[in-house]
Amino acid sequence: MRILALGGTRFVGRHIVEAARSRGHVVTVFNRGQSPLPWGDVEQLIGDRESGDLDALRERAWDACIDVSAYLPQHARASAELLADHVQRYVFISTASVYVVDPAGGMDETTALLPAALDEAAAVGAELYGARKVACEQEVERAFPGRTLIIRPGIVAGPHDPTNRFTWWVERLARGGEVLGPGTPDAPVQLVDGRDLGAFAVTLAERQTTGIFNACGPPSTFGELIDACRVGTGATAQVTWGSEQLLLAHGVEPFTEMPLWLPDEPENRAFYSMSNAQARAQGLELRHLADTARDTWEWLRAVRAGEIPEPIAGGFVARGLSSEREAALLEIEHPA
Repeated sequence: MRILALGGTRFVGRHIVEAARSRGHVVTVFNRGQSPLPWGDVEQLIGDRESGDLDALRERAWDACIDVSAYLPQHARASAELLADHVQRYVFISTASVYVVDPAGGMDETTALLPAALDEAAAVGAELYGARKVACEQEVERAFPGRTLIIRPGIVAGPHDPTNRFTWWVERLARGGEVLGPGTPDAPVQLVDGRDLGAFAVTLAERQTTGIFNACGPPSTFGELIDACRVGTGATAQVTWGSEQLLLAHGVEPFTEMPLWLPDEPENRAFYSMSNAQARAQGLELRHLADTARDTWEWLRAVRAGEIPEPIAGGFVARGLSSEREAALLEIEHPA
């Protein structure tokens, strides 16, 4: 197949390109050219969706386009309309954040969506992320009726992750000592490895599949996440579980300062229990979280040692607890 990747040099896009290359497909990447391609057999086209410069895509044809970089509806509209007569299938990587979270749980591809955010003049904000992705989905489906595949991943982890969410836990457990865990070992979390997501996207593109699929890992817990990080890094760290009351009383910011953790509320439990049944039925294969931790740790060590010139920060970045703040909270949790 001839595959066009809109974006593709970082995280999810990178894993999609690598999955396509490993199966012998001919891949073209369209991006701003700010990151050198790590592959010698991938064509690079230079342009900028922000400024509307899509000229490099004109008068070309591909079997499938996989779009990982449209976050605003006007960007999705422009690329989809330009490619409608030159691409057979449009694969759009959306997000599980498009759903109206149902506190009752049981969320799947039929769950209600947020109202689409179509105001192109509005400032981009994290609170509009899901609503803008809804609008992007609509633009793609309008330009490619009956020829659209939409994949809605949950939180993605693994090598090349720039968000410092799962990576923070990998590094923290590897550092050892006493680690402050959030709430209880049963606190929910749900992750999918970026490589599994990439392989799934390419598999469905090969089959010319259309429709909507949640690409999520199985519902898991923080206890399982921490055990996976221990196994993956060979760490001997010990965990003290700080109560939710302690964390909130001392202003610990869920998800950002305590990466991935959300307070124990029905909406948050539902968000971390997304159904992946339809994707599994279509061939989504999921590796063990310990394997994700191991490979993430190997990548992180190479980055920290300067062996690969890759920035870790980008987009949303969870800052994580500082060592001093963690120590202070641990002292409160079990004073000497």
